[in-house]
Amino acid sequence: MTSPFGVQLYTVREELAADRVAVLRRIAIIGYGAVEPYDPLADPEGLRRLADDLGLRVPATHASALLRREPAEVFEAVATLGAGLVIVPGGVPHEEFTTLDGLARTADLLNDLAEQAAGYGLRLGYHNHWWEIEPRLDGRHALEVLADRLAPEVFLEIDTYWAAVGGADVPALLGRLAERTLALHVKDGPGVKDRPHTAVGQGVMPVPDILAAAPGALRIVELDECADDIFAVLAESHAYLSSLEGS
Repeated sequence: MTSPFGVQLYTVREELAADRVAVLRRIAIIGYGAVEPYDPLADPEGLRRLADDLGLRVPATHASALLRREPAEVFEAVATLGAGLVIVPGGVPHEEFTTLDGLARTADLLNDLAEQAAGYGLRLGYHNHWWEIEPRLDGRHALEVLADRLAPEVFLEIDTYWAAVGGADVPALLGRLAERTLALHVKDGPGVKDRPHTAVGQGVMPVPDILAAAPGALRIVELDECADDIFAVLAESHAYLSSLEGS
């Protein structure tokens, strides 16, 4: 692995609202070396200082606000965070992934945002859920067709769990999209929609094969929903991933 494991902060969104300092400190104590924010507009200067104090990197951030706000405002906040990668985490209508015309419009949107991001020294990416995987066009997942239409600088952050839920053979998908994939969301669970996620290594995902298929990508742990103590689950996930690195 070329970078430390990270945590997508959406995982601990409720806890963050109560005590951001305590949450990031616990993430660092568990052993994670990075965090991925989900709202760069929320006090980017303060989050950057806190991350620095705790020795946490901020290599990337989600930025759904790019589809709702003036992009320049968002890119300025991301630059303040010090994250070089800014990611659109969905927000494009699901229907756009069911036709070639919709994919062309989506590519145009992302390519335009990527060009603007470059002016701030940032690289733009897109994060999938299941709805970019389930539709197939000419026998290929919609996300793969989209990738062909993206400018070379636009990267992908593959959410490995949602890709599996959408019907993909995830290691094979990563093999085909290797040049585009700079980051992974590593998560686990029962492999169906609307069920809580588990600690990485305790669900149905073939995690070792997934990591082997994208050895240079950022590894970001995320749980959209969790039925257990979230910090215990994050610790279990970190221990499992660390054991794979040592094997």
